[in-house]
Amino acid sequence: MDIVIAGGHGKIALRLARLLTARGDAVRSLIRNPDHAEDVAATGAEAVVADLETTPADELAERIAGADAAVFAAGGGPGSGVARKDTVDRGAAVLLAEAAESAGVPRLVQISAMGVDRAPSPSAGDQWAAYVAAKHAAEVDLRSRDLDWVIVRPGRLTDDPGTGRVTLADPDAGRGDVTRDDVAAVVAALLPSPVRHRTLDLLGGETSIEEAVSALG
Repeated sequence: MDIVIAGGHGKIALRLARLLTARGDAVRSLIRNPDHAEDVAATGAEAVVADLETTPADELAERIAGADAAVFAAGGGPGSGVARKDTVDRGAAVLLAEAAESAGVPRLVQISAMGVDRAPSPSAGDQWAAYVAAKHAAEVDLRSRDLDWVIVRPGRLTDDPGTGRVTLADPDAGRGDVTRDDVAAVVAALLPSPVRHRTLDLLGGETSIEEAVSALG
């Protein structure tokens, strides 16, 4: 497959690129900062500089043309502030989906977060509320599009080594942790699968990733 990863220098994105190139897929990783190109190249992916907060949709469509699938793995980050929660976690996700439709890229896997369709506690703070609102809006937009989309909602992310065993199910699957290694492996398994038009919670669990994806039908 030819796969585009938006947010290509992120922790999950770098892991995903390594998995995909190792199995023979061609990967284009979209990055905002040219200084990150070397890290992307080390995964075997091609670094493509494209700022998803400023690049027009038609220009992005040209950059991703010919891909079989796209993955939205971008995020404003924990210190990015309320404004960038909207411009990245929502705006960039919408931009990628629009560009995918325009370019004829048929499949899009969006990495979201658990619980974004529930109103956050007032005590959670403005940044968390903005993050939840942005992720929710990105999901709503993607579901409206004529794409073979899948939304993956990981639980609390950790940098522990992957286990290869997960819980992958329709919301609400509970609460808990999941390693970034396992998130990347699940996305890699979903990309060539027939699974479409599903929103899936992802946690650490007892089922092998291959079995968990196969069970989705």
